[in-house]
Amino acid sequence: MITSTALPPPLNSASLEARLAALAAAGETITYGELARELGLRIGELTAALENLMRIDAAQGQPLRAAVLCARGTTLPARGFFDAAAELGFVITDPAAFAAFHRERLRQG
Repeated sequence: MITSTALPPPLNSASLEARLAALAAAGETITYGELARELGLRIGELTAALENLMRIDAAQGQPLRAAVLCARGTTLPARGFFDAAAELGFVITDPAAFAAFHRERLRQG
């Protein structure tokens, strides 16, 4: 559930946003665990920050930057990504197509 717009205190938002932008531009994905380790965050801190970015992206009509994340063992974002997107008003009938759409828009810049 998306409840707050504040980023977790230890998070450097610029680092997260820069890493997501680099992944998107390269057409790459990363697991939540890998990104959390890179940024020195706990998974809960990372997911809270990603949900905040999703809120910002949706409000600005931009593709969801969190789409470049994938759950371990799959190429798709975790269920929480799709739940959060639905809470933001997105209609998701095909999760793979939804993620691919946002990833492609991000890659194109």
